[in-house]
Amino acid sequence: MELSREIRAAEAMPSRGDSLVRLLHRRRWFILFVILPALLATVYYGLIAADMYESESRFVIKNPAQKQAQATGLASFIQSTGISSGHDQTNEVIDYIHSRDALKALEKDANVKAIFSNRSADVISRYPGPFKDERFENLYKYYRKMIDVSIDHDTNSAVLRVKAFTSEDAQKLNLRLLELGEQVVNRLNSRFQTKAIAEAEQRVRDAQAKVRNARMALRAYRNSHDVLDPTEEATGVFKVSNELIAQQAAMMAQLQAMERAAPRNPGIAALRARINAIGAQIAAQTGRAVGTDNGLASKLTQYESLKVDQEFATQMLTMASATLEQARTEALKQQYYLERIVEPDQPDVALYPKRLQNILTVIGAALALYLIGWMLIVGILEHSPD
Repeated sequence: MELSREIRAAEAMPSRGDSLVRLLHRRRWFILFVILPALLATVYYGLIAADMYESESRFVIKNPAQKQAQATGLASFIQSTGISSGHDQTNEVIDYIHSRDALKALEKDANVKAIFSNRSADVISRYPGPFKDERFENLYKYYRKMIDVSIDHDTNSAVLRVKAFTSEDAQKLNLRLLELGEQVVNRLNSRFQTKAIAEAEQRVRDAQAKVRNARMALRAYRNSHDVLDPTEEATGVFKVSNELIAQQAAMMAQLQAMERAAPRNPGIAALRARINAIGAQIAAQTGRAVGTDNGLASKLTQYESLKVDQEFATQMLTMASATLEQARTEALKQQYYLERIVEPDQPDVALYPKRLQNILTVIGAALALYLIGWMLIVGILEHSPD
């Protein structure tokens, strides 16, 4: 009897293996959502993930012309029409480095696909990855992850960082991207210069057309009104009138003297006739200048307006021609250039991946996800009907 009780007691006691199985079963969700991801992250980042090297360089876009003479007169006008500050050029270079065009140019010169597909790197880290095809868009997405260029607002310089699986490749890509950036600056210079010259040439053509139209309008006015220069003609008329008035005044004085001295002098009638004739001439000259719709005074207003238009158009043509010559002179000068503050370095230590940081990030994310799920399930069970 005693032996049979011991056997039943032994059968009733759980074995150590059974306790472990029950513990694993109770913690199966924690193991699945926390322990397993942490273990996989530790194995991958600790043993498998390939080293990545980062090469850094710094550059700015400068314009030596901005330091000269504070851009007086026409030079200031030209710069205001087509050329902006170096900050805008820096942003355009950054946009270009981020673009597909930069990747295509880099692919031709540096075979960037072969660099990013380095067989010494693990399949997860290298291009195209375990679940992607070798397509240009996939390569571009990978390129955007490996290239970073931004403005350092403390120094106002652009910082270019390039990652690769070897330090030589990282430096090579960084150097080539800087060269491509310099080519972009040169193209911008050429475009700005071409634009400035084209705008100046257009202004010259517009001014020439205005001068031509003003001259044609003035010639048409002269032909239609039978007058060469109303101003000159009016001056002549007033000169003649003044002379006649002076003669008339002298004769009237002579007539008064003769009438007082010899009232019966036969020359008085002749002198009076001459005075009347001169008065008629004065009236005719005055009528030619003013008093009628065809008088010189009525012609002067429109004539002077056309004359002012012609002079203004001529001045505009002179200014436009000077602007064009200045634009051509500026085109021969270097405008913007890329100055390297820090040359691309060749790192001797791999900065990526940040193994401990990544492992802790995975553990933290998995733990947070597990706790959120656990609280949701507990909440659902508490409010569920029995």
